[in-house]
Amino acid sequence: MIVRPFRESDAGALAALFHASVRDAGHRDYTSAQVEAWSPGSPDPAVYLARARDRVVLVAETEGGEVVGYGDLGMDGHIDHLYRHPDHVGTGIGSAIYRALEAQAMSANIGTLRVEASEAARRLFLGHGFRVDGRNDFVLRGVPIHNYRMSKVLAFR
Repeated sequence: MIVRPFRESDAGALAALFHASVRDAGHRDYTSAQVEAWSPGSPDPAVYLARARDRVVLVAETEGGEVVGYGDLGMDGHIDHLYRHPDHVGTGIGSAIYRALEAQAMSANIGTLRVEASEAARRLFLGHGFRVDGRNDFVLRGVPIHNYRMSKVLAFR
């Protein structure tokens, strides 16, 4: 597996991967209604083209070229997305993407990373030294749901 920069041709694969990931992994920690509110359908690939204009978007792919995960980073230190394909749970893809995003942040002299993490993502980020700053309870498409505000101060060497 490699982690590489986003290419415009990735947009459709990332939209499908997001939807598949939420639909599969989301059911482990959220109700069916919450999962439906989170991802009622695959997003428009144009969303990913727009995202890549002002964020670092990194894509994980197999040696055969299959897109298996992605993550993004704003220059303010905000990680908005970090998703992996449901067929690749537990293979280290999420951690590999996170490490690559952190390296990007370090090279850009970003001092603190922030994320609003789902239950599953919370576990991943805790494993990479983030702390939980609070729980966000909100309503999404008429359905109560939650995530966690998390942060990590980066240590520059």
